[in-house]
Amino acid sequence: MFKEFRDFAMRGNVVDLAVGVIIGAAFGTIVSSLVDDMIMPLIGAVAGGLDFSNYFLPLSDAVTANTLDEARKQGAVFAYGKFITAVLKFLIVAWVLFLVIKAMNSMKKKEEAAPPAAPAEDIVLLREIRDALKK
Repeated sequence: MFKEFRDFAMRGNVVDLAVGVIIGAAFGTIVSSLVDDMIMPLIGAVAGGLDFSNYFLPLSDAVTANTLDEARKQGAVFAYGKFITAVLKFLIVAWVLFLVIKAMNSMKKKEEAAPPAAPAEDIVLLREIRDALKK
């Protein structure tokens, strides 16, 4: 049973998938920082200095706080600012993945368009012999 598991875990696809998940998690952290620390403050500044992460609608009369974290402690809130930020993060990740896949596909096309390798010398010699015998 252990041997089967080891063989399964060491297959190329499983290891590649593990590497992809780890890199994806790291990339997610970078995108989160990009959106939260660079893009959303710029959008907030253009929109009058407002912070999108604190946009919410109280769903209870008990909610009187001005920040989302404090409002959640007081009761139910509709945090649409967090949703806007999450959608923006998704769009950035989707765009970057689109560009990466597009670049990979263009590289594959270049590989496919490469001229075939010259035949080996022994094959060329055999063809010459064959052609000489046909005459």
